Amino acid sequence: MEIPGLGVMVLDEKLGYRLSGEIPVPVLDGTPCLFAVRGYEEDPAPEDFHTAVRNFLALGRAVLKAAAPHIFAYYQDVTAGADDDWLVAIDSPADVLDHVRFVELVTVERDRLDDGHVYVSVEADCDWNDEDGLQLVFRDGLAVTKAGPFDGHLTNVAAYADESLRGVIYAR
Repeated sequence: MEIPGLGVMVLDEKLGYRLSGEIPVPVLDGTPCLFAVRGYEEDPAPEDFHTAVRNFLALGRAVLKAAAPHIFAYYQDVTAGADDDWLVAIDSPADVLDHVRFVELVTVERDRLDDGHVYVSVEADCDWNDEDGLQLVFRDGLAVTKAGPFDGHLTNVAAYADESLRGVIYAR
């Protein structure tokens, strides 16, 4: 099977979804990533996946810089009251991305729990939270609409079953 923008996709029997070959991702500083696509074959509107992938691959670093205040808020919550020996000192949102290392797997799937959009989800290791890492989610591949610990959810509304979190990028 071939998906526009991703090329030939191979079914990973163990994981149960299709994987692309390595594709450099500009928004992630050109990191070569595998794309895991879930639910594409049975989706009634596969063109939504095409659009999300195209949008995501066209993004520049400015999108991450726009999300930096939310990522910094996550950092502050995790490190509040932390032991000084463990503490990673990050002075401002402008510095937070220096402490993030993206994992080479990008997931693309339709949200079936909340709003039905196609989301691109990226996981990263971060210096302030080895256990939970960082998850950034891009609605329709356009902008970061969820940031925080990796929980696998695509929206905060779905993650917390709380409609008041609609539009909230980082939920404390």
